[in-house]
Amino acid sequence: MTEPIAPAKKPFLYVVVCASGIAGDVGTLIAAAQECHWDVGVVATPQGLGFLDVEAVEAQTGYPIRSAWRKPGDPRPLPPADAITVAPATFNTINKWAAGISDTLALGILCEAYGMGIPIAVLPYLNAAQAAHPAYRQSLERLTEMGVRLGSYEPHRPKADGGAQRFRWTEALDLLEPEVVGRANA
Repeated sequence: MTEPIAPAKKPFLYVVVCASGIAGDVGTLIAAAQECHWDVGVVATPQGLGFLDVEAVEAQTGYPIRSAWRKPGDPRPLPPADAITVAPATFNTINKWAAGISDTLALGILCEAYGMGIPIAVLPYLNAAQAAHPAYRQSLERLTEMGVRLGSYEPHRPKADGGAQRFRWTEALDLLEPEVVGRANA
């Protein structure tokens, strides 16, 4: 008699969500990732949490949204990440992350992921005035040096509608695919 074959474990994707007007559309990325056979958990920045429909996101993923550190001895609500995407990634989060600042759970996870070799894709979403700041360019350079894969969104005009229609949520999956496929075949 042959032993039953256990179903293959799906890779686990952390989606880090920042405080942005388009954050409420993160379900688009979650659905696309699930269609590509990812399990998904959401980690929100403390301010980003207010931009999400928490109940809807938790129902879609089957996991609680993480936003705060857990206490010692508390169970881990999410499995370890096989990959991470930051979408939408704000000016603030990108600059703090590149500088190694770990003052929120989301930033702590991102800072630690580099040392653990976890593939990361980032989809910046900010206006052109913020993007013109020298710190932003330096932060993108540092993240690129760290192996982070950057999305192609072009910053929108300040005080404009924000270019939400141009934001390509699923680009994160395209950016991660070569890395994840390479790890699976290793």
